[in-house]
Amino acid sequence: MLFFDEPTRGIDVGAKSEIYKLLRSLADEGKAIVMISPELPEILRMSDRIVVMCEGRITGELGANEATQERIMHRPPSAKP
Repeated sequence: MLFFDEPTRGIDVGAKSEIYKLLRSLADEGKAIVMISPELPEILRMSDRIVVMCEGRITGELGANEATQERIMHRPPSAKP
């Protein structure tokens, strides 16, 4: 299991593409990848499953086929503002 915390923060578009290829290659080899990122387009592009957290609590889980920016940002009624 590999953890990446904001792996593309502060780098140019070309370097981001290379990092995305590397992460996808690792996943294709069967490695589990956990990527933490505030960039929703990046999360949507790279994820098979998305776990949403707010204030240290899991507030949602979505598969890649059902995830949209709107669904990720939706705050369930039980979550604190």
